[in-house]
Amino acid sequence: MAALEPNDGVWGVHLRMTGQFQWHEKPSEPCKHTRVRLWNSKEEELRFVDVRSFGEMWWVPPGQAVEEVITGLTRLGPEPFSSDFSATYLKQKLKSSIRPIKTALLDQALVAGTGNIYADESLFASGIAPFTPSGQLKLTQLERLRDALVNVLTISIGAGGTTFSDFRDLEGVNGNYGGQAWVYRRGGEPCRSCGTPIRREKLSGRSTHWCPTCQS
Repeated sequence: MAALEPNDGVWGVHLRMTGQFQWHEKPSEPCKHTRVRLWNSKEEELRFVDVRSFGEMWWVPPGQAVEEVITGLTRLGPEPFSSDFSATYLKQKLKSSIRPIKTALLDQALVAGTGNIYADESLFASGIAPFTPSGQLKLTQLERLRDALVNVLTISIGAGGTTFSDFRDLEGVNGNYGGQAWVYRRGGEPCRSCGTPIRREKLSGRSTHWCPTCQS
């Protein structure tokens, strides 16, 4: 989301699977997947391009609560970098749960913004098998998991995100975290830590990658 000048309202954007912003300093013909075009006083252009048209935008008028327009925000859990996201919080939310911890991490009501890639990577970094029932995890394990998720996201942000197909930044550059991944999309390849072949299976409809030796 972006706030403009004071009292001008709020502009919210969700890129979804294939949405991306492009910055054009000079005039050029837009591609057929261009959905929104915005210009500044210098005639420089910001474009929203979305191949699948899954992306969403919201305008929140001045004086109106953001949650009243972008209603999905009320269903989100804390963000990983929030002080509310702690091992104690996870322990409380996951108490007695039989859901696999990988499935729980993808639940946006538990933690906002954790996708498939970072769930796999943080579980590897914390040494937790993705099929482990959430309620069985000890506080010390959840502390490792929380720290691992924050660390993985920090590294990914520094690398410009992750691109395996569609994501580009404003200058059209791929995210580079994918080349640093420890397990994601490395099924059958040797673990970079112990050499054991990385396993890949479906879990709750999502491809899941892990090392059976490092994650137990």
